[in-house]
Amino acid sequence: MRSFLLAATLALLPLAAQSAPLSPEQKAAIDDSVQEWMARTGAPSVSIAVVSGSEIAYAKAYGFSRLPDRRATTDTRYEIGSVLKQFIAAAVLRLQEDGKLTLDDKVSKYFPEFTRAGDITIRELLSHTSGYPDDTPQDFFTPAMAKPHDVREWAMKPLTFEPGTDDQYSSTGFKIATKIVEKVSGMPMMAFLQSRIFGPLKMTPVDEPSAAPLPEGDAEGYLRYAEGPIRKAPQMGPGWLYTSGAVAMSASDLARWDISLMDRSLLKPASYDALYTSTKLKNGADTGYSLGLAVWENHGRLGMAHDGGMPGENSENRLWPSEKTAIAVLTNNSWAKASEVTNRIANVVLPPIAIEAKARAVFSAFQKGAIDRTMFTDNANAFLTPAVLADQKAGLAKLGPVRTFSFEGEYDRGGFHVLNWGIVTSKATLKVTEFRDSGGKIEQFVIIKAE
Repeated sequence: MRSFLLAATLALLPLAAQSAPLSPEQKAAIDDSVQEWMARTGAPSVSIAVVSGSEIAYAKAYGFSRLPDRRATTDTRYEIGSVLKQFIAAAVLRLQEDGKLTLDDKVSKYFPEFTRAGDITIRELLSHTSGYPDDTPQDFFTPAMAKPHDVREWAMKPLTFEPGTDDQYSSTGFKIATKIVEKVSGMPMMAFLQSRIFGPLKMTPVDEPSAAPLPEGDAEGYLRYAEGPIRKAPQMGPGWLYTSGAVAMSASDLARWDISLMDRSLLKPASYDALYTSTKLKNGADTGYSLGLAVWENHGRLGMAHDGGMPGENSENRLWPSEKTAIAVLTNNSWAKASEVTNRIANVVLPPIAIEAKARAVFSAFQKGAIDRTMFTDNANAFLTPAVLADQKAGLAKLGPVRTFSFEGEYDRGGFHVLNWGIVTSKATLKVTEFRDSGGKIEQFVIIKAE
């Protein structure tokens, strides 16, 4: 099942100094926003952990880990799905640090029988550029998923593209990488992760749901079709997860990994450089994905993330290394996205980039019905009469507080630089089209309801 962050929407609000401990007001704002999301979506539960600086600044669980009445706690474990891909990449990097393999080794060194194994590197397996077809592209449970599965079947299929010339999400590549780790280390992947990553970071407990059902205290996954009843999710057959998603942990455990990733405290510098650096194709195109992590830059701010999706569960892990801020969100449902919760929390804890701070100030001014006219062009000031401002204030007052404010793209038009913003309030979803002239003054700031 496809599960990494294709387009990272950055939701930011200037309520926090960089890496400062969260205030009581911020914690209350997080609670209000997450509970609102729970009520709006009907998600059974969600567990969150927020890193600020080099510590877990806030962790809380909401709702029920198992219906009808088992409460989620901060110790509740959830299946993290493809969030695990960053750990598989880290396992490979650990072996490279040990001198036992390299990222540029060919697959043929370990499994010469696999399709085009002599043309594909471990690096390409971990960056979705190998060409091996994804074994779980569907976002629903197919009949085959209930039966036993061997990754060798998919590793023997024809490639979907020439290695290094394209990037198409493929869990197959990570399952092959897992087999390589196991062959080189002489250990099952879970044992290797426990000894070399989870144990040193005090990430406990961690489990492998494909080996045995999770205990009653941990989360059970749920599905919902349209507006129908909530149903228990089916269990995938043996081999489908094969450590490309078969791990359960708490949000706080995931946050401990985030701290090490941002502090660069566990691996060697070259390994972190590999995790932080986006892969380029043979033609030089940037894929926006390193090794097990989506990587992007938004006006100078580095972001890293991966999400995970499987029947009845979805999750997201998102980090901003320069700000030493990270958010881990785990849920036990398939219809309400964990990324929406991440956006809401980021809206409280992460300061805005400069280009966004100006847009936020303008939107806030419209909410209040009083603007700083020096920020606007003559045309805009002529349009923004007292009557227009009064109407804006009255209309926006009905929509409730801002929950997320997201940058959605930019381009040039008619001599202006156009910025698109997405805003979610407690009662509506809005779109903003902003025009700025060459001097940075605002010619247009049009707000429309998207729903």
